[in-house]
Amino acid sequence: MLRTAEEVEDFEQEIVDQHALAMAAAGLSDGHVTNTRSTIIEFARSLTEPLWAATCDDADRFLAEQRRLGHAVSTRASKAGTLAVFFDFVISRYQGDIHALTGVVVEQPIDEFNRQSGNTLGKVRVPPSDTEVDVLFSVWRGSVPEARKYLPAARDYFAASLWRRLGLRINETVMLDIRDWRPDLGEFGKLHVRHGKGSSGRGPKARLVPAINGADRLIDWWLAEVRHQFGGDWSNPDAPMLPSERRNTDLDTCARVGANALRQGLGVATGRWLPAWSARLTPHVLRHYCASSLYGAGMDLKALQELLGHQWLATTSGYIHVRSDHIEHAWTTANRRLETRFGEGG
Repeated sequence: MLRTAEEVEDFEQEIVDQHALAMAAAGLSDGHVTNTRSTIIEFARSLTEPLWAATCDDADRFLAEQRRLGHAVSTRASKAGTLAVFFDFVISRYQGDIHALTGVVVEQPIDEFNRQSGNTLGKVRVPPSDTEVDVLFSVWRGSVPEARKYLPAARDYFAASLWRRLGLRINETVMLDIRDWRPDLGEFGKLHVRHGKGSSGRGPKARLVPAINGADRLIDWWLAEVRHQFGGDWSNPDAPMLPSERRNTDLDTCARVGANALRQGLGVATGRWLPAWSARLTPHVLRHYCASSLYGAGMDLKALQELLGHQWLATTSGYIHVRSDHIEHAWTTANRRLETRFGEGG
């Protein structure tokens, strides 16, 4: 039994330290571990009982106070998620010890009622329709040769086309080098995405992305007709695939374009060529569009998961936005198949 306040405090500290050790063993970064510890300690200080005695009411008060303090929705959701993982750890590893020492049965204080939902986080990103995207990119492509600054215009169009056709993340796009295009791999060639997003706190997760959906022709156009005009480093396999107009004077190579420049290029093109689109068209919205359009064309969820670089299939499912009449369409199609089958059987 824990007889003194000092013993309770020491045991509580041991649990927090063991959680940090487990995160380190799982390969999470030092920064992630530090931020997690800070959130757990902040929550502990809001309690009048030890951490293992926390209830949903305690979590409600803590998260409500976070809102009163003016913290953003994403910050509150992140802290709730951190606490949920911590208490899963406590329940899994220490439930028996805690009950034997204190008589308390640990409960998970973060549930579906006090944890921020995806809608409140603004994660619903419904992309434009196929027609709208086709119009935008068709007119944009036609405007590139007449652009006042041809090279940045072509580069911004190329980057946005990768988001549209392959669903690359913006950072993955920025970090591509010329060597990452492997036309010798597979039927269409593949992009070696070396800086894919890993799980929270982990390092980059690399993957090979097949250049489907017309991306092979797009990349061939970029490398054959445009990239060499930025400078002589086009033949250097370590040079950036998407360069800036600026140069690295020490290395005599093109500097790598920044993400903000590409976002700005997409924003300008959307305002000019798709003015009727009232929402903000971002690289991530085009990533959603890619997933939705490929799914609508018949690609299965597992293949989409691999293409987008998701760890969980449920994440990929959240990227799928189908047209409003998809239920009626599916019903009609299914009935036609039944009619055909029975007709052939008769």
